[in-house]
Amino acid sequence: MDPVKIIVTKPTGEEQGNLTDSAKVDIDIGKKCDFEIEIDSSEWNEERYGYGCRFFVPDTEYGGIIKGIKSASKTEKLTLSGYTWRGMLIYKIVEPPAGQDHLILSGDINEIITQLVGDSFGSLFVVTSSKTGIEVSNWKVDRYVTLYDAIQKLLDQYAYRLDVKYIQPSGLDYGYVKLEAVPIKDYSEELEYSQESKTDITVEDYRAGVNHLVCVGEGESQDRTVLHLYAQEDGSIGKNQYYYGADEIAAVYGYSSADREKLEEGGIKRLQELQNHKKCDINIEDIDLELGDIVAGYDEITDTEVKKPIIQKIFKVEKGEATVDYKMKGDD
Repeated sequence: MDPVKIIVTKPTGEEQGNLTDSAKVDIDIGKKCDFEIEIDSSEWNEERYGYGCRFFVPDTEYGGIIKGIKSASKTEKLTLSGYTWRGMLIYKIVEPPAGQDHLILSGDINEIITQLVGDSFGSLFVVTSSKTGIEVSNWKVDRYVTLYDAIQKLLDQYAYRLDVKYIQPSGLDYGYVKLEAVPIKDYSEELEYSQESKTDITVEDYRAGVNHLVCVGEGESQDRTVLHLYAQEDGSIGKNQYYYGADEIAAVYGYSSADREKLEEGGIKRLQELQNHKKCDINIEDIDLELGDIVAGYDEITDTEVKKPIIQKIFKVEKGEATVDYKMKGDD
């Protein structure tokens, strides 16, 4: 990637110039959704790097607010840390209205996101006024879930992803985080990364996963709720057993307070985590992919192809040079 410009601001958003060139930056997008910035102690300036100060790469989601400062006298380094913009969505909870079991919303997808975000972040987060053209009616939001999970569950139903960008408008002293639902892009037909493409790629085809999950829920002894879930050859999950004998790999999932419906929901999620999987870790330099975009990776040695969405980006900057590592769904 080309040299990257990282801008720092006061807590109120006014720009204070670029991050020092000696800084080392590590940003996780999609998993922990946090960041660390390491600077020399000699370059410490509370006005530039103090609590509440922001940093951002223009028109990207690489950025966040400084919430932690660690000083190491031995190395003479300071580590600044906090959550990314996406990470801040994880630490807000959506509650049902008083006296109601669920929050129920209707409207265009972006309108629903606007209602979910509300004034949780003041003027810092702004949801676009653009319409997706997809109208949702009487969408029931799960009880006491994170704001991020609520948004993701909605978008997953329509093959959309959440676009996050820090915008610094011309003529204004402060910027804001723009949220927008946009369609997922499938690059798998036009972009397949492999050893032949000279890309740093690691592909794993793991076939020792659990394929029979015994789910145990509420009740006692013979009245205990028990549900059997089975992985199928194509990776889907059903009630009919596909693998037998030495090929059967079973495990128990305990959820003692769950009724049958909740037990099945939790069991499916757990079996998806435990079953056979293909993993692909790619270092891509020719395009900036977003979470949710679909790409393909191919290992020529084992003739293994992986086609999955991007679920994590690791953005690093050292000596002014930036790199991005991508992880696909199913990766650790």
